[in-house]
This record gives sequence, C-alpha cells and structure tokens, in this order.
Amino acid sequence: MSASNGTELTGARARAWLLAFADRVVADADELTELDRQAGDGDFGWNIGSALKRARTGLEESGARDPAEVFQAVSDAFLASGGTSGPLFGLWFGRLGAGPSEPWSVADLGRAFETATGAVRRLGKAEVGHKTMVDAMAPAAEALTSAETHSWREAVRGAARAARAGADSTSGMIAHRGRASYLGERAQEVLDPGAVSVAWFFEAAEGA
Repeated sequence: MSASNGTELTGARARAWLLAFADRVVADADELTELDRQAGDGDFGWNIGSALKRARTGLEESGARDPAEVFQAVSDAFLASGGTSGPLFGLWFGRLGAGPSEPWSVADLGRAFETATGAVRRLGKAEVGHKTMVDAMAPAAEALTSAETHSWREAVRGAARAARAGADSTSGMIAHRGRASYLGERAQEVLDPGAVSVAWFFEAAEGA
C-alpha cells in the first residue's frame, strides 16, 4: 500500500481523527455526564474526558507512523482510566492497535473494527439491544465491512451514520448491562452515553 494514496487511512490521518474526537469529548463531556447521571453513577463524561486528555497529549507528541500505533496510544490512555467504560474502550482501541503496520484500506478498516467490536461484545457480554456502546459499535462495524467504496473517509462516513442511528435507538430500550440495568424503566428514555460517544468518534473523522 502507498502512504500517499488519498483513499487509505494513514497514521497522520488517524491521528487527526483521534484528536478531533478528543476535542469533541473534552468540550462536551458534561453532556455525557448528564446522560450517565440519569442512567448510571454520573462519572462517565469525566472518565472518558480524562482518558482522551491524556491521549491527546500523547498523540500530539507521538511520531506514530501508522493507524495501529495511533489506536494503541489511545488504548493505553483508556486502560489507565476508571469506571467500567475505560477497560472496554481500552480493549476496543487496543484491538484496533493490532491492525496492519501500514496505511489501511477500507477492507483493513472493516476487519479491524469487526475484530475490535467482537472483543468488546465478548468481554461485556453485550449485544445489540442491550443499551450499551455495542448498539453503536456493531452497526458501524457492519457498515465498514459492507462498504462499497475505496475511500476510507466515505466508508467512515457511512459508519458514522450507522453509529448515530444505533446510539439514537438506545432511547426507549431497557438496559441489560451496567448500572442502567438496575433502573429499568426509569432509564428507558435516556440515551446510552457509551453509544453516544462511539457515534461522536466516527463523526469526528469528518472534520479531521
């Protein structure tokens, strides 16, 4: 693969994507915290924001040459964070960090996100419909694996639409995992903050 090929995800493009995601979360962490306050213990926004602040510092100083190194750097920041979400996001990004050590094609993206999402599903014992981050991760991964384009940006744009639809679908669900599962119908109309943050992640590629 050629690093100059505009259709491929390079390390520089992945870094810009992750920095844009970090900026979005840090700026709007209160929105995630409020969702978690209604359906959890209220620390989600703080935890994910703190992790991405650390990741942003590392990425700004990083000489990561390929997407795998970029995603691995973000994984390390999440694994050092608290809460339930930290290890799950750390695992997700860590599996992405096991991808090819070269620019990624759309097929590479599909395989990487399919593998990473499968790992989160197994660890969290979560499926679509359980009102978790998987409700956004799974449709996004499916969109990437079925993308009929050679452009990574177009493929991720499709994944972003799928992730947003998945996140929006969590309003109206009864949670099967996490603290929200203890609240039952009282948290039914609340969007899952993990799913929302996954949608933000894919949407961040548009401005990267």
